[in-house]
Amino acid sequence: MEGFKEALVDALANETAFTIPVLGGIPISSAVLVTWIIMAFWIIVTLLATRNLKVRDPGKVQVVLESAVEFLNGFVKQTIGPHWRPFAPYLGSVALYIGLANIISIFGLTPPTKDVSVTAALALMSLVLIYGAQFRYNGLRGGMKRFAEPIPVLVPINLMEIAIRPLALCMRLFGNVLGAFIIMEIIKYLVPAVVPAVFCIYFDLFDGLIQTIVFVFLTALFAGEGIKEEE
Repeated sequence: MEGFKEALVDALANETAFTIPVLGGIPISSAVLVTWIIMAFWIIVTLLATRNLKVRDPGKVQVVLESAVEFLNGFVKQTIGPHWRPFAPYLGSVALYIGLANIISIFGLTPPTKDVSVTAALALMSLVLIYGAQFRYNGLRGGMKRFAEPIPVLVPINLMEIAIRPLALCMRLFGNVLGAFIIMEIIKYLVPAVVPAVFCIYFDLFDGLIQTIVFVFLTALFAGEGIKEEE
């Protein structure tokens, strides 16, 4: 059992993958390395999938891509409203990254989203998007007025949401991915054959994709609330 504890602690640690020998050495953590791998993967997939796009008689790959883009655009438009278009590329990119990051343990790599610094960075980007849009579309005065809605007495609570929203996004994603990772490690230790593969379908695949949808949906929802037009 002690050996398992040590192995679990080692697995949870965000170890340094390698060090770039410049400026006294720049350590690159495993989370950053896996993130680079995910970025490289999607760049390659994008280049390959879009190299033969046609206006007429599109191929099967193009049809699938166009259907995915239409679904994303429809989702963002319904959630955010009339000003949806600038948000779709960002939300789509975040969905691709988090989706693959959450399920990458299937391929033998450690999910970067089990590192709180990664989920915190994603949450901070959502924070900038949410409140940047609020002031971008309402102006400085209109953006400030949003904190007094629906009634001025709620101003303190609305101001607290500036910290609560990114914290909730960060810890929800981090907690679920970390919890799934720990459970899978325990299952692998107790029942090393066959059974882990069954649970992997839920904890690594299903739950990972669910958390992707939740993160993107809440980001879009919060952004839409800040720029919705007054009735």
